[in-house]
Amino acid sequence: MATTTSTTAHTSLVSVTVEVAGLEAARRFYSDFGVDTYIRLRASEAHSNGFRGFTLALTVSGPGTVDGFVGAAVAAGATVLKPAAKSLWGYGGVVQAPDGTIWKIATSAKKDTGPATREIDEVVLLLGVEDVKATKQSYVGRGLTVAKSFGGKYTEFAPGQSGPVKLALYKRRALAKDLGVPADGAGSHRIVLGSTAGTFTDPDGFAWEAAPTPS
Repeated sequence: MATTTSTTAHTSLVSVTVEVAGLEAARRFYSDFGVDTYIRLRASEAHSNGFRGFTLALTVSGPGTVDGFVGAAVAAGATVLKPAAKSLWGYGGVVQAPDGTIWKIATSAKKDTGPATREIDEVVLLLGVEDVKATKQSYVGRGLTVAKSFGGKYTEFAPGQSGPVKLALYKRRALAKDLGVPADGAGSHRIVLGSTAGTFTDPDGFAWEAAPTPS
């Protein structure tokens, strides 16, 4: 059963920084993919292998738009992890950027009701965690507001007015299965989350840093 919490407080996800080995190549890829305004990039040589424990999910208007984003990603150098296909909930596919970041592109619509576009309705950063309830509580303790919570399976936080990306938690193994990759991984997550809550590391090793408050 879903629960909704409405409290006033105002810590939220302000920025998402993806750490990459080749900065210029990554800039070109994300520009061609069409998501460069949603993330920041930072050069890093931190060791990482296997599943990094997260995905960035794009929600778009219809199957044609899903195909357009998947096609743009592949043309720019991405690898298809799950070809775009119909499912019980809609239509979607999964790609992996050359830097290793996994992106899911999906729509709840099973048929196009208009021409394909390059518009994105929503971007969600899904963190795969070992204990959704415990990690949720650690974030609530830092001032994040829960928007939706489905027991120990899924939690979504209220978006900030300035942040273009919504934050959600999902069981790590369930997330890996949904993306079509093994759940094992080690080393750096290769992602840094920015907020007004200051610098900290969550129970699953995801790093947060202080981000300036927008004027």
